[in-house]
Amino acid sequence: MNVLTVSMLNHYIKGKFVEDPQLSGLLVEGEISNFVNHVKSGHFYFTLKDGKCAVKAVMFRGYASSIRFAPQNGMKVVVKGDVDVFERDGVYQLYVYDMQPMGKGALYLAYEQLKAKLAAEGLFDERYKKPLPAYPKRVGVITSETGAVLQDIRNVLGRRYPLCRLVLCPSKVQGEDAAENLIASLQLMERYGQADVIIIGRGGGSIEDLWAFNDERLARAIFACRVPVVSAVGHETDFTIADFVSDLRAPTPSAAAELVSPSQVDLTYQLAGGEVRLYAAMDAKIEGGIHRLEQLSQKECIKSPTFLVDKNRQRLDFLVQSICKNMQSKMNNHETALSHQAALLNSYNPLGILSRGYSVVYKQGQIVKHSKELYDGDEVLIRLGEGSVDARIIQVSQEKE
Repeated sequence: MNVLTVSMLNHYIKGKFVEDPQLSGLLVEGEISNFVNHVKSGHFYFTLKDGKCAVKAVMFRGYASSIRFAPQNGMKVVVKGDVDVFERDGVYQLYVYDMQPMGKGALYLAYEQLKAKLAAEGLFDERYKKPLPAYPKRVGVITSETGAVLQDIRNVLGRRYPLCRLVLCPSKVQGEDAAENLIASLQLMERYGQADVIIIGRGGGSIEDLWAFNDERLARAIFACRVPVVSAVGHETDFTIADFVSDLRAPTPSAAAELVSPSQVDLTYQLAGGEVRLYAAMDAKIEGGIHRLEQLSQKECIKSPTFLVDKNRQRLDFLVQSICKNMQSKMNNHETALSHQAALLNSYNPLGILSRGYSVVYKQGQIVKHSKELYDGDEVLIRLGEGSVDARIIQVSQEKE
């Protein structure tokens, strides 16, 4: 009996697995556990199990990037792949190249997962919805240039509001590059200010046909757009992620055209109503002016302009007389007070005292207040009530009276 190395054994077993056609292209159902999305490599590693057993599985990046939904632990799936042996560890595992969720389809599951994710981030909140312009000058349309959608929108705008201009930015609306095309058209229209409001949409179809409007990148581009966006994808029963993130969702492209445009018929009625109200307001203003003029014409000052002048002249005369009277009264009061003050001042005047028989003696220009200030032979000046006398002191007496 030959002795085998471990490598030889594992290699032999791997060959048996490869040779067995029953282990290729298998469809296996089970529940995902221990799921790991390897960020650097992009590979999926997980365990597929049922109530009794489990098998390890791997899905390489080339296949993992093609699935529409995000695998999660506890999710029941059906996988397609080959069973093979990982020689290094001597472990057999399932190499998966396709995965579908059980129950719901992969696209619908991916749609619900993305919807929940963006809702949790607040991208659908009403507070972020921008109002549509009441009277847009330019309506941007992002859709296929060959589809019926464009013609429907053009017909509605031409009928309802021919004053606005339709600006088309054609884009693919289906297929692998459709989402990228839609994003580029949206950003182009916003960057160059080509529209006051943008309609983005297409006609009806299957979930696969509408899938570009469920793209996360497109949803975020619509949310970031500064111009109001109206989604018009498919029929009334079709809902896409673009519908939830747009500022307004229209059930059909034709309805979108109606939502963004005022009706010229309604505008005509509004203008007519405004004209009636304007004329009524003008008539009321004129009637009020006439009534006011009639009231003024009955006033005495209008009927006889000199009446107002005479009336004011009489009042002016009264005011002049009153001012003169008040001034004379004040002058008399001041004159009386001045006379009183003059008499009082005169009573304190030394000259007034001299007129009553008193005199003042000056020695060398200074008033003599005491006999001690004088000596025999001093020359003095005696000031009388009228005139003065030069004198010489003969004798000084210190006697008191």
